[in-house]
Amino acid sequence: MNGPPPSAFPTFGAAKGDQADALTIVGLTVTYRSRGREREVLQDVTLRVKRGEAYGLVGESGCGKSTAALAVLRYLPRNGRMKSGHINIGGRDVASLSAEALREMRANAVSMVYQDPGRALNPSLTIARQVSEAFEASGASAAEALERTADMLKRVRIASPERVMDSYPHQLSGGMQQRVVIAMALACNPALLILDEPTTGLDATVEAEVLDLIAQLRAELGTAVLFISHNLAVIGRMCDRVGVLYAGKLVEEGATADVFAKPRHPYTVGLLRCLPREGRSKETGRLDTIPGSLPLPGSVTQGCIFASRCKLADERCAKDAPPPYRIAAKHGDQMARCHYHERAESLPRSSDEAPVPVAASEEKTLALSARNLSKTFDVGDEQVRAVHDVSLDLVQGETLGLVGESGSGKTTLAKLLLGLVAPDKGATLELDGAHLPERVTQRSGEQVKSLQIVFQNPDSALNRAHSVRQLIARSLSKLAALHGEAKEKRLHTLTEAVRLPERYLGSRTRQLSGGLKQRVAIARAFAGDPRVVVCDEPTSALDVSVQAAILNLLADLQRERRVSYVFISHDLHVVRYLSDRIAVLYLGRIMELGAAADVFDGPQHPYTEALLSSVPSLDGTQATRIRLSGELPSAANPPSGCVFHTRCPRKIGAICESETPPCREAGNGHVIHCHIPVDELRVMQKGERVT
Repeated sequence: MNGPPPSAFPTFGAAKGDQADALTIVGLTVTYRSRGREREVLQDVTLRVKRGEAYGLVGESGCGKSTAALAVLRYLPRNGRMKSGHINIGGRDVASLSAEALREMRANAVSMVYQDPGRALNPSLTIARQVSEAFEASGASAAEALERTADMLKRVRIASPERVMDSYPHQLSGGMQQRVVIAMALACNPALLILDEPTTGLDATVEAEVLDLIAQLRAELGTAVLFISHNLAVIGRMCDRVGVLYAGKLVEEGATADVFAKPRHPYTVGLLRCLPREGRSKETGRLDTIPGSLPLPGSVTQGCIFASRCKLADERCAKDAPPPYRIAAKHGDQMARCHYHERAESLPRSSDEAPVPVAASEEKTLALSARNLSKTFDVGDEQVRAVHDVSLDLVQGETLGLVGESGSGKTTLAKLLLGLVAPDKGATLELDGAHLPERVTQRSGEQVKSLQIVFQNPDSALNRAHSVRQLIARSLSKLAALHGEAKEKRLHTLTEAVRLPERYLGSRTRQLSGGLKQRVAIARAFAGDPRVVVCDEPTSALDVSVQAAILNLLADLQRERRVSYVFISHDLHVVRYLSDRIAVLYLGRIMELGAAADVFDGPQHPYTEALLSSVPSLDGTQATRIRLSGELPSAANPPSGCVFHTRCPRKIGAICESETPPCREAGNGHVIHCHIPVDELRVMQKGERVT
């Protein structure tokens, strides 16, 4: 593709060292015009990403991470503008590029991978057409582009590129879609790759594969990476350096190992303390939280921007904005905008951290019982069994975590319990010992109220046309006994229980943050005093600070109301924190079931072992990564014998292919469906643990 030579691109007079950087941002201030006034969403941001380096950008939603990425590409919306500062990509001043030069840069020098691959792909075009277009944009002919498409799909570890090329996006899994998007982004061998939450919503094994792929391609191509994520463990694993954004300002920066081991800004300290660490559970204490919320863009004009939420703040912080203090650290200089950076780690913990006394054990009352649940869908000429002969019990006041890869049957199982889909013949459901009809339309009003759901995305579950008061009151209106003052009192009791400030009752959901929307969804679910609540990925799209508050809230409501949860999540640290027992699903079958501590500490089913080995840790260390070969088999044609044998790293022979594995007892109600005896699994797995 023709375009001006590199020397024709203007620079802002950077030194030679800066010319070598893949990305240089100096004094960047970005404003959005809203309701007749400009608000600064980024303020005086300066950072560098060296060639071949991975730089992580972290912070709460609304802090300006995605705005920074859009500014780099000059993709700001119409109401946004770069007020001041400079952005250089490979020595080119982005702001001064002509339209033609900007197109050339986007086609050949920089690429971006977005959070949702489904929205980045055109549903009406085949994968071959979409990926080949990326090569054609870089100057390849149509025939050459198709040939390079197959090679690139192989490069991103797609085993059958020809089949995938003929497919449409909806025919691919989320992990496969993300690999396709990465293939498109890498078509031009970019010098800079921007990744905006590329693994949010992916299960643990697929996330690990995508991260491995990014790391491998970065090593092969020497590509610099700007990695935007709220998953601090992913940043810890992938990035050499990290920058922490708060309300549009870069408040801390340094080598990732230094920042995560010894943070120098109270905000960074708070973010790290919000995480559910390994071995933590709701019985050992509440998660730490960051009080308050982000200020409105441009609303803080004096002093430290974090002062209103900081427990170290004093008059000096309220009056004088802290300069960027430089501190010598183990792996290089560390920067923190805090007057008291040397005392940041001594920041008092939230009162939420105090251990919560565990209630005295009560007689275990069965809330929900399911026996022989199966569900078969007719898809074209095929019959797909999404759930296969699942039986489980849920005790009052306990949380059952459901884990497994996408396509393992978790959500279908939840829908069977809720009556949203009917099971195959032979299944039985009971609520509080009484028969529970299969269909929600056949259940009594009391039974419907007793089983509720909180979805992953509250936006899709809440009517944007209604106020918060109307949304919650509508659920309360179904309670015949509540009228007038009683109904209003109940509404205020609910909003208080979910820590939703009264000032938001008149707001529409579009005016609320993600965390506040999820609180509204939880309040609505609890309106009828439910016995069982299904939580389907309720925190996966939330920042760590908001996630901690929601997990604390769910634990509090469970203690207060003895409600039971079925908790679905890809984040195994979150599952470990909230769950009393865990069920591991694969191709619609339960592979393992037991107390959370027993499942996590082992012995484990080989599939569970692989899932846990894929979870990144904050310090970058983890168990030896166990890679599963191939894709999840089709539920329309599952493997014979043990359905996991085609991918199992511990397969012992023909018995795995021909015979259904027995259910082996590991003690304390912990069961594992595997041909390998429990004691042998224990020895195998202890021998491969990293110390």
